[in-house]
Amino acid sequence: MKAATAVKTALAKKPLIRLAVVESDPLRFVGFRALFDSEPDFELISASLPEISGLQGIDLILLGNRNGQNLFDLMAGLKAARPDLRIIVTGSGIDEETILKAIAAGAKGYVDEAASPTEFVQAIRIVNQGSVWAPRRVLSMFIERVSTSPGRIFPAGRVTFTDREKEVLEMLVAGRSNKEIGSALGIEERTVKAHVAKLMRKVGVQNRIALSVHAITHSLVTAK
Repeated sequence: MKAATAVKTALAKKPLIRLAVVESDPLRFVGFRALFDSEPDFELISASLPEISGLQGIDLILLGNRNGQNLFDLMAGLKAARPDLRIIVTGSGIDEETILKAIAAGAKGYVDEAASPTEFVQAIRIVNQGSVWAPRRVLSMFIERVSTSPGRIFPAGRVTFTDREKEVLEMLVAGRSNKEIGSALGIEERTVKAHVAKLMRKVGVQNRIALSVHAITHSLVTAK
């Protein structure tokens, strides 16, 4: 057992991604640990809601959504304790409207518990890089809603961007992470974050998904 652990540690060349699993069912933590066993750079910690505020070095939270629990109350509690934390909601049978509301409330993604291990891993890596992960059906519904009644979500009037902001926006719509955008444009990742934050303020949205949808539906970027 020790030898296997040593081999796994030796193979972990990537920086560790520390995941706090907040689940009412302890068996779910066991399931996640088995699911991510082949990912040497994932470190899982089982934690209750009150424990989150005292945990240091946590990169991301997997928040289980279960019957009898109010998802938004749980998220509010987590955000109050650690507003910087990235939250991925997991669960089963959550409708598209609830997923959209969760993202609007600050979640960085949603993954159905029936998703494949590959999808779970991809979602975690994407969110850890600073992007948002959501099912295609949710994005499709959001885009359709915005296309039908954009005034309900986005402010009226024309928004203008600088050339640099347009470059950042085009790469963001293409699904590139802040790190990838910075590398391509020759600027620091924190500068990219500042540009994205300014873009969101100009448009009047709260997350990258809404910003991307706005850019697409208002023809602010060139489709590729």
